[in-house]
Amino acid sequence: VLQVMMFNSKSVHSMPYLRTIWNNSVLLHPPGFYIIGFQTLPFISIYFIFLAFVYAVTVIFNCLVIYIIVFNNALHTPKFLAVVNLAIIDLILNTCIIPSMIKIFLAKDNFIPFNLCLVQMHTYFTFGSLESCALAILAYDRLVAICFPMQQNSVNSLKSMSCILAITWSITIGVNTFAVGIMTWLSFCRSLSIFSYFCDYSPVYRLSCNDYSVHFYTASIFTVLVLVIPFLFILMTYISILITVLNMKSVDRRIKALSTCVEHVILVAIFYLPVFIIYIYGLYFGGIDPDQRVLCLSMASCVPPCLNPIVYSLKTKEIKVRFKAIVRKQKIWATGASDFWRQVACKLSV
Repeated sequence: VLQVMMFNSKSVHSMPYLRTIWNNSVLLHPPGFYIIGFQTLPFISIYFIFLAFVYAVTVIFNCLVIYIIVFNNALHTPKFLAVVNLAIIDLILNTCIIPSMIKIFLAKDNFIPFNLCLVQMHTYFTFGSLESCALAILAYDRLVAICFPMQQNSVNSLKSMSCILAITWSITIGVNTFAVGIMTWLSFCRSLSIFSYFCDYSPVYRLSCNDYSVHFYTASIFTVLVLVIPFLFILMTYISILITVLNMKSVDRRIKALSTCVEHVILVAIFYLPVFIIYIYGLYFGGIDPDQRVLCLSMASCVPPCLNPIVYSLKTKEIKVRFKAIVRKQKIWATGASDFWRQVACKLSV
C-alpha cells in the first residue's frame, strides 16, 4: 500500500482525493490540477489577446484550405490530401490549446479537472506528433515527385497516400493512448501546481509521489519517435532531392523542381527550428528563465498551425488561383445583392 506523503500546498490539504484500488495499491487521483505558468512576465495579457487573433486566423485559413481542396476535384491528388491532413491537424491542435490558455491565464480560471487534463494531454501530444509526421509525409510526396517522376502515379497514388495517413494516425493515437494511460498508474500527493501552459506530460508525472521512471523513458523514446526521426527523414529526403536536382541538365527544370519545395521547407523551418533552438540554447548556454521558456514553447506550439495555411495559400499556385476565384465570386454576389436591395429601396420610395 502506498503511503500518503505530506501535501505541499494549502489547496492540496483542502482538496478531496479520489482513491482507486489498482494492483493491490491505493492510487490517489486528485480532482484536478492548477496551471501556473507566466507568473513573472509583465503585460502577459497582451500575449493572450495576440493568441486569440492567432486562433481566429488558424480557424479561418485552415477551414478555407480544407474547403478549397475538398470541393475542387482537380485538387484531389496525393499532395493535396496530405495538405488537407495537415490543415485538420493544425485546426484541432490550436483548438486544444489556445482557448484553454485564454481561459486559464486571461480569465484567471486556472483549475483543470483530472480527467480533462488527461484528455487535453492526449489531444495535444497526438496532434503535435501528427503534425511532425504530416511534414514528413509531405517530404515523401516531394521525394517521389522529383526523384521518381515516372513511378509517381503508381507509387504515390491516392490509395497509397490514404493508407500512409491511416497508418500514421493509428500508430500515433495508439502510442499516445498508452503514454497518457499509464499516467493513471501514478498517485499525486504532492503539489498540484503544473508550471506550464497546459497539462504537460513531464511536469504532471513529476508531481507524483511514486516511481515515474516508466513515464520518463516513455517520454524520452516518444520524443525521438515523433520529432527526431521525422526530422531526420525530411533531411535525408532533401539531400536526395538536391542530388537529383543537381544531376538535371536543364536549369529551368532545376528551378521548377526546387520551387515546388519552397512552401514545404518554410513549414519545416516554422515547426522544428523554434523547438530545437530552445532546447539547444538551454543545453549549451545554461538554463532559460522558466517563464520565458514556457512563453517560447507556447509560441512555438501555437504559431505554426496559424502560418501553415497562409504559406500554402500564398505559395501554392493551385490553391491561390481557387482562392482568388472564391473572392471574385463573393464580390459578384455582394454586388448583385446590393443592386437588388437598391432596386427594392427605390420601389418602396416611389
